[in-house]
Amino acid sequence: MRKALALSLLAVFLGGCASDPADRDISGTWINQVAIDAAAQGGPLREALQAYGPNLEWDVNTKANQARYTNGFENVEGKLLADESGAWKVDFYGSSASELRRDGKQLSQVASDNEPAQVFDRAVIQVPDGAPIGASFERALYTAYMGGSWKVISGPGEGNTVQFQADGQVTGLTGADRYALCLAGDCASMSGGNDSMWLQLNGQGNTWVFARKGKELEIFQTVNASMADEMPSFTPGDRKWLLEKQ
Repeated sequence: MRKALALSLLAVFLGGCASDPADRDISGTWINQVAIDAAAQGGPLREALQAYGPNLEWDVNTKANQARYTNGFENVEGKLLADESGAWKVDFYGSSASELRRDGKQLSQVASDNEPAQVFDRAVIQVPDGAPIGASFERALYTAYMGGSWKVISGPGEGNTVQFQADGQVTGLTGADRYALCLAGDCASMSGGNDSMWLQLNGQGNTWVFARKGKELEIFQTVNASMADEMPSFTPGDRKWLLEKQ
């Protein structure tokens, strides 16, 4: 009987440890892996980001009572407060608030009047010290969405093998050594409903419209439909490249 009682008390003790505040700790970087996984299926990037966004990454420091997030356009910082219910409140200095909860290995952002419910996973890919918020999401997205080897089916450098690196470097694409995908903000507004990317060589570059369909990636020159004194409005022009993922 005493042995059974001791085992019972041990179980209670261990159960209490499982709900210890340490298990609630949400410090670190969390990325919107659901949006990345959706994009990695090979469809339009903006559709995936809009369906599972808007927030792309959270960076949380419970010791400093700080939390910040990015939606690819804005970087917003707030004060982190622990709640007796086990949740964490993020107060954005009177303008609004978000509620975060640790759910096992995931971080849940509770739905509010301003934003839908979202789920985030801990960032795995390492980024350089001092990298801006959003870098972890960006590198994970670039790996999943643009990673691997692509063959130039048509366009300059036909037959080349192209590789888009997680850090924004690109090799094998004639006339470009770096790229950046448009995630949100002005670049998205200027491209209407199209996906767009920035391609540059030796620091000089331009915006290009692209379309991803499974293993095919089409990259188009842009046509600006706006007047000179208006915000650019890019639409697809002539196709420059057709790439196929190997």
